[in-house]
Amino acid sequence: MSMLDKLKGMMKGHEDTARQGVEKAGDAVDEKTGNKYQSQVDTAQQKADEQIDRQPPTDG
Repeated sequence: MSMLDKLKGMMKGHEDTARQGVEKAGDAVDEKTGNKYQSQVDTAQQKADEQIDRQPPTDG
């Protein structure tokens, strides 16, 4: 099992928490870099959210 598969399994049922983590991580990067890479960070956050949205719903 790949690391990505393990991560997907851990996120299952915790999509909102994962989105919050992505947002906080991006905000932290922006703060540390003085928003120098804000566009790239925003793109990465969007891609991560898209991946979270692609997770199959939980059973139960």
